[in-house]
Amino acid sequence: MLLRLGSFNLESLDDGPQAPDFEARRAVLVPQLRRLAADVLCLQEVDGQRLGPAWHRHGPRGLRALDRLLADTAYASYHRFCTHAEGGGIRDRHNLVVLSRFPIVAARQYHHDLVPPPLYRPVTADPPVADVQPVAWDRPLLAVALDIGGGRTLQVVNLHLRAPRAALVAGQKLDAARWRTMAGWAEGYFLAAVKRSGQALEARLAIDSLFDDDPRALVAVCGDFNAVGNEMPLRILCGDIEDSGNAALSARCLTPLDRGVEATRRFSVLHCGQPQMLDHILVSPVLLAAFRSLEIHNEALQDDSSSVAALAEGPESFHAPLVGTFEMA
Repeated sequence: MLLRLGSFNLESLDDGPQAPDFEARRAVLVPQLRRLAADVLCLQEVDGQRLGPAWHRHGPRGLRALDRLLADTAYASYHRFCTHAEGGGIRDRHNLVVLSRFPIVAARQYHHDLVPPPLYRPVTADPPVADVQPVAWDRPLLAVALDIGGGRTLQVVNLHLRAPRAALVAGQKLDAARWRTMAGWAEGYFLAAVKRSGQALEARLAIDSLFDDDPRALVAVCGDFNAVGNEMPLRILCGDIEDSGNAALSARCLTPLDRGVEATRRFSVLHCGQPQMLDHILVSPVLLAAFRSLEIHNEALQDDSSSVAALAEGPESFHAPLVGTFEMA
């Protein structure tokens, strides 16, 4: 059996009045989704929409834009699991969604369930802050167990780590785009690194719990890592033996599938003309043995910094979708 596992950051998918023209987006995104032909698809940045009348500003949210996007595709009938807010409803922005042709036998969300928010007292805040404050992750992550037949379970983790942009420090911003002091920006950048690496740590602990239950678990971690190569979040998640120094832990290592792609094709984002591989699929050793190929659909990728207007109104995503093929004997 061939199994195709995909990941795609849809870039703030929404159909509200403030969003880019939905039908224009749909005309671009649907062919990309069909080309993936994924049996399991991890999506990032799926916004939630208010249900009911337009005046009902505080009502529950649903995934109306995603439903409209998938309406005429095979994915419309797939099993689904998505992130949720503390009250149990759909989050307003940047939901994660797992779509699966296979039945979902277990699913959960992690958001400070395994790692409490680190406590930190800002040093450049204006006015000064006397007490420590929690540094919380921006988003949860999803862990889904799929019954792929033959008594086998595929464990899929869908995540979207924070981008390396400076986090807010009280009193240190002139406006949304400008910092008041270099020191304030530097502290904000440090806090962003804590958030991104902390979320990677929580994902690593969730993955280790899967290996505790089954040392030969079929594990795949998919999503927008906002990290390339040897950056800290990827090192935390991959757990290479060179870092742990313990060969007995090799069965818990994860391998990025894009390591086998030639350098000229290994990118999922173009930023200021520079190709970067920010989206990844990491797999466990047993699943790696079934790996056959990785496709990165970046042929028509646009530069995400080409213009402010393009970022606000363009129908495409600035992330390339990727899909790995596995031969599950």
